[in-house]
Amino acid sequence: MFNCKPSVLSLALAAAGIGFTFSSDIALAADDINTEKTQVANAAETQNQPLAVENQKPTTANNRVAEDDIEVISVKGYSRSLIDSLNAKRYGDTVSEQLSADDLGALPDVSMADALTRLPGISAVRTGGQAAEINIRGMSGGFVFSTLNGREQVSTSGSRSIEFDQYPSELISSAAVYKSPKASLIEGGVAGTVELSTVSPLSKDKQHSFTANVRGMYNDRADEVYGAEEFGSRLSFSYQGKFLEDTLGVAVGYARLEQPSVATQFVGFAYNGSLDVDGLENDTNGPIGDDGDMSNAHKEYLGEGFELQHLGGVETRNGYMGAIEWAPVDNFVLKADAFISRFDSEAFARGFRVKLDGENANIHNPVLDGNAVIGGNFGRKSKDSNTRVEIVNDDNQDFDEVNSFGINADWQVTDNLNVNLDVSLSSAKSDFRNGLLWANVAEDATIDSPVFDNDVAINYLLNGLDLPDVGFSQADAFSDIDKVMVSKYGIYPYENEDELTAFRLDFTYELNSSFISSIEFGGRYSDRTYSNDRSVFEYGADNAFSDSQPPLRLTDDMTTVVNWEGDFGYFPSYLAIDVDKALNAWFPGGTPQPVQTWGNSEGVIDAKGYENGYSWTMLQSGEVYEEVFSGYVMANIDLEIGNLPITGNFGVRVVNTDQSATMLQNVGDAPELGAQNITDDIGIINQHYARTIQGISYTDYLPSINLNFKLNDESLLRFAAAKVMSRPPINRLAGDISATVSDDGEINGSSTNNPFLKPFYADQYDLSYEYYLDDGAIVAAVFYKNIDSFIDTIGITDFDFAGNGFNVPEFKDLDNQSRVPTYNGTYTTAVNNANGGYIRGLELAYTQVFSTLPDAWSGLGFNASYSYTESEVESITSLGGDTTIQSLPGLSNNVANATLFYSYEGFETRVSARYRDEFVSEQVAINEQVVNFDGETVIDYQASYQVTDGLGVLFQVNNLTDEPTKSYFGTENKTGTIQYFGREYYLGFTYAM
Repeated sequence: MFNCKPSVLSLALAAAGIGFTFSSDIALAADDINTEKTQVANAAETQNQPLAVENQKPTTANNRVAEDDIEVISVKGYSRSLIDSLNAKRYGDTVSEQLSADDLGALPDVSMADALTRLPGISAVRTGGQAAEINIRGMSGGFVFSTLNGREQVSTSGSRSIEFDQYPSELISSAAVYKSPKASLIEGGVAGTVELSTVSPLSKDKQHSFTANVRGMYNDRADEVYGAEEFGSRLSFSYQGKFLEDTLGVAVGYARLEQPSVATQFVGFAYNGSLDVDGLENDTNGPIGDDGDMSNAHKEYLGEGFELQHLGGVETRNGYMGAIEWAPVDNFVLKADAFISRFDSEAFARGFRVKLDGENANIHNPVLDGNAVIGGNFGRKSKDSNTRVEIVNDDNQDFDEVNSFGINADWQVTDNLNVNLDVSLSSAKSDFRNGLLWANVAEDATIDSPVFDNDVAINYLLNGLDLPDVGFSQADAFSDIDKVMVSKYGIYPYENEDELTAFRLDFTYELNSSFISSIEFGGRYSDRTYSNDRSVFEYGADNAFSDSQPPLRLTDDMTTVVNWEGDFGYFPSYLAIDVDKALNAWFPGGTPQPVQTWGNSEGVIDAKGYENGYSWTMLQSGEVYEEVFSGYVMANIDLEIGNLPITGNFGVRVVNTDQSATMLQNVGDAPELGAQNITDDIGIINQHYARTIQGISYTDYLPSINLNFKLNDESLLRFAAAKVMSRPPINRLAGDISATVSDDGEINGSSTNNPFLKPFYADQYDLSYEYYLDDGAIVAAVFYKNIDSFIDTIGITDFDFAGNGFNVPEFKDLDNQSRVPTYNGTYTTAVNNANGGYIRGLELAYTQVFSTLPDAWSGLGFNASYSYTESEVESITSLGGDTTIQSLPGLSNNVANATLFYSYEGFETRVSARYRDEFVSEQVAINEQVVNFDGETVIDYQASYQVTDGLGVLFQVNNLTDEPTKSYFGTENKTGTIQYFGREYYLGFTYAM
């Protein structure tokens, strides 16, 4: 078979308006190529009707062309996928980026997250070494709106941003990233909208096709982690067929991923303590101390501690796709489709957790970075201190489910009127079980009543973005079963469910006008319910040995001595504990299951019902409700001013949102305020709370305009302007209010979330210039977003608790004898902070297929993009001790992607690199620690060979240089995370027929 160069042929055919298909059944002889190119060029000179490479509408009797009348040309490989993507971008009506089906199929990305990061202005946050969350134009995943087949998707993350690693690239036929909106698009993306699409079976050219992919994989760091899996696999197949004279189409697909999850890591904790460690008590530049006699005491900031861990496990993803499309008559198409993903992860984390407890420790030889301690000798002051080194054997399980179902009916009522009705259901469920097993050192674990070893000395020095220097007085004991005892077990499930039902009706009316080509209008209704459930089980103590819940003596069959290797090889050995065997020995009758409860471990709540023990499991469990009704009208422009063709659209979208959340509000024991008897899972009755539902309703008007100016046959100028919105993360709308009264009568409260939060709003402007070459394109774009506000968690001092619906007792009882008056304190909650600002940037992209080079080099090509983004939006953080300024989460000033590729006679190879400089994001493995991440460059390599028309073999390496993830708190000397994930090698084959 001879594969034509795609660039000249596909672009020329698109310009000529000649429909064509790709097939492996028909080949063109090499001698005929020049003649064929000449014929295409001549056709292009006589016609000027742009046509995208592949018709996206299903084939019906009205638009079907007999296959015998079409010259079928085979164009394959990475070059074709680039040209397909450029055509989709070229003939789109907004500022967008596109990925074609062959692009996704040709590059064996683990998920859609990997595939999308190759587009200009898009970067990824790696979780466990894999791209999961994507950032668009310097904004984090919370500002990215996502659809599948045009339908809003809910997420297992508990937020609104979907986890793209749950979408196998093998089951997605195309993807688009809309950087400028239009009125017909569903609202929700300040950063942009990602639209994923599965296959439309009637639009395919072949009557029947089948594709299978099998790949084995290997991680080269797994042998450094005891118990980690070295090998994994990927398997996928898909079938598409057309029946009943091309009026019935069927497509099914399945993709399975089973990959090892491997990491070796250091994780630093935030600086949440302070102490005068260098004796400068009278330094007037220091903060005011806690001692009333030292009004100018000097204190340094202390980190909570750090972890040294091996991570391992297996991630298993099963994806299913199906579609049935029926076109019984010329003007009607009915399609039903389904997408299902099951992503299960079972992982362990073993090693050390060092808790410094610096405010209560003996500290010698402190090393300072500014006003923060980054090293020194820490010792335990007394048996009541918390300075210690825990040996951890954590067991985490995450079971995620994603479902998307839809039915779409498209009816061409008349030549001018089209009606489209869509009904959909999107649901997601996540069951995350965080299990922690702590072990500590005893003086002698062999005796009947072992004693906690208080002879603890920790010597450490952080080395910025390199691994720290560490030393432990108990190092020899960490691998000795006669010293180490299991002292505590805890499991903390977090279950959430998210479900959205939507109905959409759209109309398009074609006009015989020299200005407006058509009018689109319609409406959409969606009903969404989100719920989360928290529960807990704890036994034992992590900072001592409990008398009532004594520690567990370990045996040889429960443990294995683990040595560190590679860069981490200087750390002391430790005991890896078989969690199941340890729990079976500790709880012979079976490990108790976690519960929602008001009480602490003894089942006790305080007299007023205020938060105590585990009541957070009750207060943080609840539901969020969201109803949205939106309507839009949009005019599509098609006119010519002078000799300048102008296309595009303008319109407005009106959105009404009604949001609310369940809430347990403390009303004391007053029945008149709605107090109820609320029983937890273990039978404790609390009479101080009332069940309420609170929320707000609001309406937004979102105008938009997109103008495309065809300067000449090669050049296109785009301008877009719009008002856009992104709703708060769905979990931030939950009602989790709690309040306490201190011994002196001060009332303080907190709410991590807030059902009254309103969306983020922004006015944005885009200007893009696109120049299309014979074999590629050059694109330059600038953008500007003015964002009104962001969500911040702040403390409101002297908060009027009574005036805002809280139950406020007049007096605080002290031992049921004396009484003190109560007074307002601080209420900490999430609010819409008005301190917004601009985000602006520049994007450049260049694609070139060098088809004019001599034959052996005509398959050489290059694809690259660069973006620069800056913002005045800043936030304040104190996680590194001193209050410092952080940039907008997700923003890297510089992001670049490049791919160099080459193909010749069935052989194809390419190397790809993606770079982003430093950015701010949530630190991996630590909740609510938003830190600075160092820049990173990730390089991937791939080579493939087409053995026969149907059979191909492939070799690939992901993360070729074993690029780590590194983060820090404010300054690089205050280390955050250092994670190494290893290289991933793939070897497999693809068969198509």
